[in-house]
Amino acid sequence: MSIESVRTYFASRSPDITVIETEKSSATVALAAEAHGVEPDQIAKTICLRAGETILLVVTAGTRRLDNKKFREQFQAKPRMLDAEEVVAVTSHPVGGVCPFGLATDVPVYCDVSLKNYQEVVPAAGATNAAVRISPDLMASLTKAQWVDVCQ
Repeated sequence: MSIESVRTYFASRSPDITVIETEKSSATVALAAEAHGVEPDQIAKTICLRAGETILLVVTAGTRRLDNKKFREQFQAKPRMLDAEEVVAVTSHPVGGVCPFGLATDVPVYCDVSLKNYQEVVPAAGATNAAVRISPDLMASLTKAQWVDVCQ
């Protein structure tokens, strides 16, 4: 169902973008980079977090890690990862397939500036073997994301 919500999302917002399904899992940054023939940092990793009472998504370059100090300065709270069940409830996507498209709830999306190092990034698309190729600016525009600097 989750991959279908992503297909529906793109069909109505940017029909030129196609969901790419691979034979093998692309659930980790390393697997996704190999499956799509890109550098690991071109994988747009989506992290589902809680900042105080707010649940949000942060999309970062693949190998980047959150910087707790920068995150606290941006969101006035310490980042807390959601568990797998909470992630599915909020996004409709399984861990390893989480993306900012076709979400089950209206959750704010933030794109880390680390994504701007590439003309094209490869975020997941609602399944552990699905992704799309998209420019970081178009991804931010489509998802109404705010640009932030929250990674090391």
